[in-house]
Amino acid sequence: MKLIGEKIFAKDAEGRQLSRIGTMFFKTPGLVTKRGIHAMQRMMWIEDLNAERAKAGVAALTPTEEDQELAESVDLIFTEDLVLIRPDPERMDLAFRADDELQKIVPKRAIRYLNTSSLKVRTALRERGENWRMARQPISQEDMAELIEKSKVPICEKPIYYYNRATGTRYITASGYEEVSKLDDESYVRQVREVVNGLNKFNRLGHPEVDVFPPCAPIEIRKGLKMIAVDELTPAELRRAVEKVETEWRMALPPELREEKVTNYEWRNEMCHALTRGPNETAAEEQELIAGIAPEFYRQIEWLPGARIDRGQVIFDSELTDQREKSLIFNVTRLFGDVDYINIGRIANSLARHPVEGNRRGDVYIMQYREGSGRTAIQMIRFQKWGVAEHLDEGKDLLRAYVESDEYSDFILDRRLMCRQLGMDLPKRLGYGHFTERYHGTNAKYEGSAVRTAYFVRSYITGIASDKVPPPRFHNPAFAQAFAFLMGEAAALDMIVGRESSVTHELLFDQNYEVLQIGPDGLPAGLKITDHAGSFINYERPFESYVANYAAVVRRRREFVSDYADFAKAYLTGFKRRLAAVRQMCRDRREAFDKLFSDRPYDTNGSGAYRWACALKRLDACDPDQVTALLAKAIEC
Repeated sequence: MKLIGEKIFAKDAEGRQLSRIGTMFFKTPGLVTKRGIHAMQRMMWIEDLNAERAKAGVAALTPTEEDQELAESVDLIFTEDLVLIRPDPERMDLAFRADDELQKIVPKRAIRYLNTSSLKVRTALRERGENWRMARQPISQEDMAELIEKSKVPICEKPIYYYNRATGTRYITASGYEEVSKLDDESYVRQVREVVNGLNKFNRLGHPEVDVFPPCAPIEIRKGLKMIAVDELTPAELRRAVEKVETEWRMALPPELREEKVTNYEWRNEMCHALTRGPNETAAEEQELIAGIAPEFYRQIEWLPGARIDRGQVIFDSELTDQREKSLIFNVTRLFGDVDYINIGRIANSLARHPVEGNRRGDVYIMQYREGSGRTAIQMIRFQKWGVAEHLDEGKDLLRAYVESDEYSDFILDRRLMCRQLGMDLPKRLGYGHFTERYHGTNAKYEGSAVRTAYFVRSYITGIASDKVPPPRFHNPAFAQAFAFLMGEAAALDMIVGRESSVTHELLFDQNYEVLQIGPDGLPAGLKITDHAGSFINYERPFESYVANYAAVVRRRREFVSDYADFAKAYLTGFKRRLAAVRQMCRDRREAFDKLFSDRPYDTNGSGAYRWACALKRLDACDPDQVTALLAKAIEC
């Protein structure tokens, strides 16, 4: 390929990049990297082609031929370590040709795409199994909170701004004026003058010195603040002028962004996005990569190189190095013959409010694929916590490790059936799979041995995890009442099945497993339980001894609801009704419940059948009125 200019990433003697842009041509293959703008590089290309033709005694290109040369080209931008392709969404074929050519001279991981805000660009990359080339890098929830807190800075006056280090823009929020309004007149005037001046200035990178948050706020808000004539108004007049714009600003904010706290996932995600976006943005948001994804997944998915299926042939991404991911893709393509592409991501950090340290195989993945019918499927994959490798790590021999791993798989599936038998609304279907991988653990005798690894697959459940519901939603009494009733019903079932952490023995309820379904009216319409993890860990203690723990669901939302007594009453009503109903159901069908696991080993050391019998006995012996009264006392309603 002909090159006009310097090589990509070339630097001068002082270490400065010689060119920040390039244009790649395909009708006559070539690359122009000379300094200038893209339009100038196109002119250079045509001039160079005509000069060569003149030397060869050939007539210059006709206007039609020039247009053909220019039509078959792609814009490139060079950063210190990346080549950014700026694709025409209507000509993704050219962008991919540029990608293939660039991979001959730079690593694929150093090539990214601009214009990912375009659905056509995202779709084209997704269908190549390349979500990983658009996704933002994962960041833990704790790191997001720290990033936001450390980004709060002053200019000369009060620290009311959130600073984006990449663009140099400082964001002012609507509630930022609350502390400003408390200032004395002299300080107030200085602060407002600083904000207005910043809104009217641009830094050396061409970005606003100060901007309003969120960036998508109506342009009228910016205009209203920028036009305030600070020095022509008395302090009282200035306060009224600012207050008028601030009121309009607050009214324009979506309800989920009005609570400016990092515990509000919607606000935290939006602020984190504003603070981390760069001048040449290549990353798509999670909701753009997966329609309907919950806000708690923001920056939590580490997308991995995937695969596409072209005319029935599986084509793995050349960057794929994760053998576990490759095995998952193999299983899908071996079992389903009508898949077009597969994208797989790893959940980088626990989404629970109080995550418990898991073992090394407790990984959770998310898989996105499209079937030949055009239906896109989103599935969650969770690896079995105690598998062959974990039992080998305990010093057991290979046969015993396999037997105990299989028994644990049965135990997991039996507990799922127990939960469903009692009425827990779990995903309707659960898949079970396994593949072979090499063992590398503490049992030296079996180092490098081939062992089976088991995992479970379920459909992604759309909705909002109960512990991630934005606090402003509870300001609506109808929402709060419906939420409390559904959570009360779910709490009763959670207590019946004795769900708790096997490590810390704390409750798992209201910690990411309960997903709220929102109806067309914006109110809670149902509650799904995504996983039965931790069920039947507690199967002997009477309900009265730990029911008070379920009061936290109500108590931690006290400051958000307008009528705490009504909120608590709805929760208790749902709880008592479900507890009594399940107890009566078991009594009415006693024989069916008692014999459900009659063929399973009955071991008082804690077999599944024994736990089931204990749970049923405990439920039958309970007094719903007494248990509910103890819960009400703990709630302090």
